Amino acid sequence: MVGYDPQAKCVSTVEAAAAGSASGFVTRVLVSPLDVIKIRFQLQIEQLSARNPGAKYHGILQATQCIFQEEGLVAFWKGHVPAQFLSVGYGAVQFMAFESLTKLVHHVTAYDARDSFVHFVCGGLAACTATVAVQPVDTLRTRFAAQGEPKVYRNLRHAVVTMYQTEGPRTFYRGLTPTIVAIFPYAGLQFSFYNILQQFSEWVIPAEGKKGGNVKNLVCGSCAGVISKTLTYPLDLFKKRLQVGGFEHARAAFGQVRVYRGLLDCIRQIMREEGPGGFFKGLSPSLLKAAVSTGLVFFWYELFCSLLCALKNTNSTAGRAG
Repeated sequence: MVGYDPQAKCVSTVEAAAAGSASGFVTRVLVSPLDVIKIRFQLQIEQLSARNPGAKYHGILQATQCIFQEEGLVAFWKGHVPAQFLSVGYGAVQFMAFESLTKLVHHVTAYDARDSFVHFVCGGLAACTATVAVQPVDTLRTRFAAQGEPKVYRNLRHAVVTMYQTEGPRTFYRGLTPTIVAIFPYAGLQFSFYNILQQFSEWVIPAEGKKGGNVKNLVCGSCAGVISKTLTYPLDLFKKRLQVGGFEHARAAFGQVRVYRGLLDCIRQIMREEGPGGFFKGLSPSLLKAAVSTGLVFFWYELFCSLLCALKNTNSTAGRAG
């Protein structure tokens, strides 16, 4: 049901936006702890190893215990308000744009709207559109997740005002270049592999075994998330490093800090000081998060779309009966 299907024609663009935002909301609540751990790993200069005495975090379980002991349970939902704005807004724009673009491809070009390459291009463009729309919220979310104790920002309003006054309006779009560069192939691969895996499952699973559609959507989404995240991970790390520029004083409690003059300087410094492995810091929690979040996003999106379709069919049946 993801993408325009000329044979189904069940979900409108507005309904796709509603389903996308609801999917983003539910998923964000569930994966926020993994996101916080991932961001902490990405921003740590020291090697993620227990053999490094200067490293604050060196493993998922150790980081979980450390954050819980030092900052309490609520730390795993730090920045949750801006993160929810991000998820709801991103989900709505992304799925609305994706449905519109695949529909446009079907009507304007000779390509099949269900083709995996079409899903790759449309998924990438939809994600870029959503990213530009919610980038300021993503920067706020990263700042909240990255700050330790004592807090630099008391709440969302204080963060917006402080950042605007001290760093200017451009600070809300820090890391936009690597974000756009990373999000197109990442989202494109997500939609493309989800489509490929769905088609593969239709071929592999016999007709009598196709009742568990929701589980299939979850598994296909999880696999698509892991594949796409692995292939594009370094760009996500560059984005996070650039987003906390000008925020170095709040990072001091977590270890060394660095100032980057731009994307290329960020790449050079990481390569020189941390080696090739530095480009994949936080990959473990990131892959875990990608598997859970992508699987849940597609799972909930398909489920909400199915519910909307069922509701529309019920209403239309009731209308004809009346």
